[in-house]
Amino acid sequence: MRTLRNALIGLGAIALATVAGLAVSHGGGLDKDGCHHDRKNGDYHCHR
Repeated sequence: MRTLRNALIGLGAIALATVAGLAVSHGGGLDKDGCHHDRKNGDYHCHR
């Protein structure tokens, strides 16, 4: 039972780290329309 509990805690920690990694923002200033060039991805997008 203790092994199962430790395995579930480990999986939960991995899932939390994965979700936290996806939520990292990117830098760069916004223009007057709230948009910017994301140089890392070569993309232009807007934040609402």
